Amino acid sequence: MIDKSSTSLMDALSQIKNGSTVMIGGFGTAGQPAELIDGLIKLGIKDLVIVNNNAGNGDYGLAKLLKAGSVRKIICSFPRQSDSWVFDELYRAGKIELELVPQGNLACRIQAAGMGLGPIYTPTGFGTLLAEGKTTLNYEGKDFVLENPIKADFALIKAHQGDRWGNLVYNKSARNFGPIMAMAADVTIAQVSEVVELGGLDPEHIITPGIFVQHVVHVTPAQLLDTEI
Repeated sequence: MIDKSSTSLMDALSQIKNGSTVMIGGFGTAGQPAELIDGLIKLGIKDLVIVNNNAGNGDYGLAKLLKAGSVRKIICSFPRQSDSWVFDELYRAGKIELELVPQGNLACRIQAAGMGLGPIYTPTGFGTLLAEGKTTLNYEGKDFVLENPIKADFALIKAHQGDRWGNLVYNKSARNFGPIMAMAADVTIAQVSEVVELGGLDPEHIITPGIFVQHVVHVTPAQLLDTEI
Protein backbone atom coordinates (compact mmCIF):
# COMPACT_ATOMS: atom_id res chain seq x y z
CA MET A 1 0.00 0.00 0.00
CA ILE A 2 1.39 3.39 -0.99
CA ASP A 3 1.36 5.73 1.98
CA LYS A 4 3.52 8.85 1.82
CA SER A 5 1.96 10.47 4.87
CA SER A 6 4.24 11.14 7.82
CA THR A 7 3.26 11.70 11.42
CA SER A 8 6.60 13.33 12.23
CA LEU A 9 7.71 16.54 10.59
CA MET A 10 11.22 16.11 11.98
CA ASP A 11 11.56 12.56 10.66
CA ALA A 12 10.67 13.72 7.16
CA LEU A 13 13.27 16.50 7.33
CA SER A 14 16.04 14.37 8.86
CA GLN A 15 17.23 13.14 5.46
CA ILE A 16 18.35 16.67 4.52
CA LYS A 17 22.10 16.98 5.09
CA ASN A 18 24.62 19.81 5.29
CA GLY A 19 25.32 21.27 1.85
CA SER A 20 22.01 20.24 0.28
CA THR A 21 20.28 22.37 -2.34
CA VAL A 22 16.76 23.05 -1.13
CA MET A 23 13.90 24.71 -2.98
CA ILE A 24 11.42 26.45 -0.69
CA GLY A 25 8.00 27.34 -2.04
CA GLY A 26 6.25 30.61 -1.45
CA PHE A 27 5.84 34.09 -2.84
CA GLY A 28 6.95 36.13 0.13
CA THR A 29 5.06 34.52 2.99
CA ALA A 30 2.18 33.26 0.80
CA GLY A 31 2.54 29.51 0.55
CA GLN A 32 5.79 29.44 2.51
CA PRO A 33 6.20 26.19 4.50
CA ALA A 34 7.19 28.00 7.69
CA GLU A 35 6.90 24.93 9.93
CA LEU A 36 9.21 22.89 7.70
CA ILE A 37 11.69 25.79 7.78
CA ASP A 38 11.52 25.89 11.57
CA GLY A 39 12.23 22.17 11.56
CA LEU A 40 15.36 22.71 9.46
CA ILE A 41 16.60 25.25 11.98
CA LYS A 42 15.93 22.88 14.86
CA LEU A 43 17.96 20.15 13.14
CA GLY A 44 20.92 22.54 12.84
CA ILE A 45 21.53 21.86 9.15
CA LYS A 46 24.17 24.18 7.64
CA ASP A 47 25.79 25.18 4.35
CA LEU A 48 22.50 25.05 2.44
CA VAL A 49 21.87 26.43 -1.04
CA ILE A 50 18.32 27.82 -1.02
CA VAL A 51 16.15 28.50 -4.06
CA ASN A 52 13.24 30.82 -3.38
CA ASN A 53 11.38 33.75 -4.89
CA ASN A 54 12.89 36.18 -2.38
CA ALA A 55 15.36 36.33 0.50
CA GLY A 56 13.01 36.37 3.45
CA ASN A 57 10.58 38.72 5.16
CA GLY A 58 11.20 40.27 8.57
CA ASP A 59 12.35 37.62 11.02
CA TYR A 60 9.85 34.99 9.84
CA GLY A 61 10.29 31.68 8.03
CA LEU A 62 13.06 31.89 5.44
CA ALA A 63 14.54 35.00 7.08
CA LYS A 64 14.80 33.05 10.33
CA LEU A 65 16.69 30.29 8.48
CA LEU A 66 19.15 32.86 7.13
CA LYS A 67 19.55 34.42 10.57
CA ALA A 68 20.39 30.99 12.04
CA GLY A 69 23.44 30.83 9.75
CA SER A 70 22.12 27.80 7.88
CA VAL A 71 22.42 29.18 4.34
CA ARG A 72 25.61 29.50 2.30
CA LYS A 73 23.97 30.72 -0.92
CA ILE A 74 20.56 31.87 -2.04
CA ILE A 75 19.20 31.83 -5.59
CA CYS A 76 16.28 34.24 -5.85
CA SER A 77 14.61 37.10 -7.71
CA PHE A 78 13.90 39.64 -4.98
CA PRO A 79 16.69 39.76 -2.37
CA ARG A 80 15.94 43.31 -1.24
CA GLN A 81 12.70 44.81 -0.03
CA SER A 82 11.55 46.90 2.92
CA ASP A 83 11.66 43.99 5.39
CA SER A 84 14.63 42.00 4.08
CA TRP A 85 17.01 43.27 6.76
CA VAL A 86 18.32 39.82 7.68
CA PHE A 87 19.58 39.08 4.16
CA ASP A 88 20.82 42.64 3.70
CA GLU A 89 22.98 42.45 6.81
CA LEU A 90 24.40 39.05 5.92
CA TYR A 91 25.15 40.03 2.31
CA ARG A 92 26.89 43.28 3.27
CA ALA A 93 29.00 41.34 5.75
CA GLY A 94 30.01 38.82 3.08
CA LYS A 95 28.37 35.96 4.95
CA ILE A 96 26.04 34.77 2.17
CA GLU A 97 26.31 34.33 -1.61
CA LEU A 98 23.61 35.57 -3.98
CA GLU A 99 22.66 34.40 -7.46
CA LEU A 100 20.16 36.94 -8.76
CA VAL A 101 17.69 35.49 -11.27
CA PRO A 102 14.82 37.41 -12.91
CA GLN A 103 11.54 35.89 -11.77
CA GLY A 104 10.47 34.60 -15.17
CA ASN A 105 13.89 33.04 -15.69
CA LEU A 106 13.71 31.49 -12.23
CA ALA A 107 10.41 29.81 -13.04
CA CYS A 108 11.58 28.66 -16.49
CA ARG A 109 14.86 27.27 -15.17
CA ILE A 110 13.04 25.31 -12.48
CA GLN A 111 10.51 24.07 -15.04
CA ALA A 112 13.33 23.00 -17.36
CA ALA A 113 14.79 20.82 -14.62
CA GLY A 114 11.39 19.36 -13.81
CA MET A 115 10.76 18.52 -17.46
CA GLY A 116 14.15 16.89 -17.91
CA LEU A 117 15.35 19.56 -20.33
CA GLY A 118 18.84 20.95 -20.71
CA PRO A 119 19.78 24.65 -20.77
CA ILE A 120 17.20 27.02 -22.23
CA TYR A 121 17.42 30.27 -24.18
CA THR A 122 15.65 33.35 -22.84
CA PRO A 123 15.70 37.02 -23.96
CA THR A 124 15.53 38.23 -20.36
CA GLY A 125 18.84 39.59 -19.15
CA PHE A 126 20.50 39.94 -22.55
CA GLY A 127 22.81 42.95 -22.66
CA THR A 128 22.93 43.26 -18.85
CA LEU A 129 25.37 42.18 -16.14
CA LEU A 130 23.26 39.03 -15.69
CA ALA A 131 24.37 37.81 -19.12
CA GLU A 132 28.11 38.34 -18.66
CA GLY A 133 30.10 35.21 -19.50
CA LYS A 134 27.03 33.34 -20.76
CA THR A 135 26.39 31.93 -24.22
CA THR A 136 24.12 34.08 -26.39
CA LEU A 137 22.21 33.45 -29.60
CA ASN A 138 20.47 35.59 -32.19
CA TYR A 139 17.35 33.81 -33.40
CA GLU A 140 15.06 35.39 -35.98
CA GLY A 141 16.48 38.80 -35.20
CA LYS A 142 16.11 38.54 -31.42
CA ASP A 143 18.91 38.04 -28.88
CA PHE A 144 18.79 35.30 -26.26
CA VAL A 145 20.89 34.16 -23.27
CA LEU A 146 21.53 30.52 -22.42
CA GLU A 147 20.49 29.64 -18.85
CA ASN A 148 21.01 26.35 -16.99
CA PRO A 149 18.17 24.40 -15.36
CA ILE A 150 17.84 24.71 -11.57
CA LYS A 151 17.53 21.33 -9.87
CA ALA A 152 17.43 20.61 -6.14
CA ASP A 153 18.06 17.75 -3.76
CA PHE A 154 14.89 18.66 -1.83
CA ALA A 155 11.79 20.81 -2.21
CA LEU A 156 9.88 22.03 0.82
CA ILE A 157 6.40 23.18 -0.16
CA LYS A 158 3.05 23.96 1.41
CA ALA A 159 -0.35 22.78 0.19
CA HIS A 160 -3.88 23.04 1.52
CA GLN A 161 -4.86 19.37 1.17
CA GLY A 162 -3.12 16.13 0.35
CA ASP A 163 -3.81 12.40 0.36
CA ARG A 164 -1.58 9.45 1.25
CA TRP A 165 -0.49 9.09 -2.38
CA GLY A 166 0.93 12.64 -2.33
CA ASN A 167 -1.66 14.33 -4.54
CA LEU A 168 -1.86 18.01 -3.58
CA VAL A 169 -4.41 20.84 -3.75
CA TYR A 170 -3.33 24.41 -3.06
CA ASN A 171 -5.12 27.41 -1.58
CA LYS A 172 -5.36 30.27 -4.09
CA SER A 173 -2.08 32.25 -4.46
CA ALA A 174 -0.29 29.87 -2.07
CA ARG A 175 0.05 27.67 -5.16
CA ASN A 176 2.81 29.87 -6.71
CA PHE A 177 6.18 28.02 -6.99
CA GLY A 178 5.21 24.79 -5.21
CA PRO A 179 4.11 22.74 -8.25
CA ILE A 180 7.21 23.37 -10.38
CA MET A 181 9.58 22.96 -7.42
CA ALA A 182 8.05 19.57 -6.66
CA MET A 183 8.89 18.49 -10.20
CA ALA A 184 12.49 19.74 -10.04
CA ALA A 185 13.63 18.12 -6.79
CA ASP A 186 14.81 14.60 -6.03
CA VAL A 187 12.71 14.56 -2.85
CA THR A 188 9.64 16.71 -2.16
CA ILE A 189 8.32 17.20 1.36
CA ALA A 190 4.90 18.82 1.46
CA GLN A 191 3.28 20.19 4.60
CA VAL A 192 -0.50 20.19 4.36
CA SER A 193 -3.27 21.63 6.48
CA GLU A 194 -5.52 18.63 5.89
CA VAL A 195 -5.02 15.00 4.87
CA VAL A 196 -8.02 13.48 3.10
CA GLU A 197 -8.89 9.92 2.14
CA LEU A 198 -8.08 8.64 -1.33
CA GLY A 199 -10.79 9.85 -3.67
CA GLY A 200 -11.53 12.82 -1.43
CA LEU A 201 -9.77 15.27 -3.75
CA ASP A 202 -11.51 16.46 -6.88
CA PRO A 203 -9.22 15.24 -9.72
CA GLU A 204 -9.80 18.54 -11.52
CA HIS A 205 -8.37 20.40 -8.51
CA ILE A 206 -5.19 18.34 -8.08
CA ILE A 207 -2.28 20.51 -9.20
CA THR A 208 0.66 18.38 -8.05
CA PRO A 209 0.26 14.64 -8.75
CA GLY A 210 1.63 12.28 -6.13
CA ILE A 211 4.40 11.05 -8.45
CA PHE A 212 6.29 14.26 -7.62
CA VAL A 213 5.85 14.02 -3.83
CA GLN A 214 7.70 11.68 -1.45
CA HIS A 215 6.43 12.90 1.94
CA VAL A 216 3.14 14.45 3.08
CA VAL A 217 3.26 15.96 6.56
CA HIS A 218 0.01 16.96 8.24
CA VAL A 219 0.97 20.02 10.27
CA THR A 220 -1.21 20.04 13.37
CA PRO A 221 -1.26 22.68 16.14
CA ALA A 222 0.83 20.32 18.29
CA GLN A 223 3.49 20.11 15.57
CA LEU A 224 3.51 23.89 15.22
CA LEU A 225 4.41 24.16 18.89
CA ASP A 226 6.94 21.36 18.62
CA THR A 227 8.92 23.18 15.91
CA GLU A 228 9.16 26.49 17.73
CA ILE A 229 12.75 27.57 18.16
